[in-house]
Amino acid sequence: MAPKLPVVVPRRKPPSRPADAPVRGLMVDIGGGRRLRVVIEGERMGQPLVVCEAGAFGTGADYAAIQAALSPRMRVLAYDRAGLGYSDPGPEPRDSRAITDDLNALLNTLGEDPPYILVGHSMAAVHVQVFALRWPETVKGVVLLDAIPAEALSQPAVIRFVKGVTPGARAVRVASSMFLTAASAPVFGDAIGLSGAPHEEKLRAFASPQHNHWAAEELALWLQDGEEARALGEFDRELPVAAVTAGRASASWRRMQAEPAHHSRSGYAENAPRAGHASLLGPKHCEAAIRAIDYVMRAALASG
Repeated sequence: MAPKLPVVVPRRKPPSRPADAPVRGLMVDIGGGRRLRVVIEGERMGQPLVVCEAGAFGTGADYAAIQAALSPRMRVLAYDRAGLGYSDPGPEPRDSRAITDDLNALLNTLGEDPPYILVGHSMAAVHVQVFALRWPETVKGVVLLDAIPAEALSQPAVIRFVKGVTPGARAVRVASSMFLTAASAPVFGDAIGLSGAPHEEKLRAFASPQHNHWAAEELALWLQDGEEARALGEFDRELPVAAVTAGRASASWRRMQAEPAHHSRSGYAENAPRAGHASLLGPKHCEAAIRAIDYVMRAALASG
């Protein structure tokens, strides 16, 4: 049975639960009849809201294990970006500015006031940075999970990496449009290692032509998103930042990933050598992510 969500008090239109809504969470109209799916667990208890942003081709389901672990002591929000998972598509281009506009509208519609702690996995580091620099007064901390920071997206090796994964994203979009991903979803659809409804959501997204189309559109703008973020500047050195890396990548690659944490006066960095890029979020390997979020929460509360 899906957990009962706490009641939220909206500022504008109330969240709706139409017949086509997912089992978990709510479909929230953020304006103009366009809906995003959101899953909220836990209570605020005088703390910042933890806001989770999924990586490339991810959805709010990616954070199900982390939400389950944290919700007894803090309030955690995860959602599907426009066009992904259960959410309605949004206007193009689907760059970081459009994505953060949607997230800001979602938080306002739900009546979830700041402050926030932002958590970004993988590609979502750039979205998190753009949000934190556009609305700095609302953000009390940042957690990056096996992510590539915006500053690194100007480095030749990282540019080659991004350009190398882009054709694969296009291939997934084409395969999905031909319904080829549906057959392989039970095998490849959930690298995180979830169970129950979140696992089924991952398989559904993996098979969905709409999800894969818009996920590929996002990924194609990754380098441009890095430019947007760098144009806004770096994280404030007083902002608590934690970075968790996964696997046994080279020391130089891990340093690059952890640079925002080293830049912070209240930084925290950890490597989870047994975790994979996706399984870092899952029930078997999410302990490092939990420690990072706990650290940033404590630092945020200590800073007032």
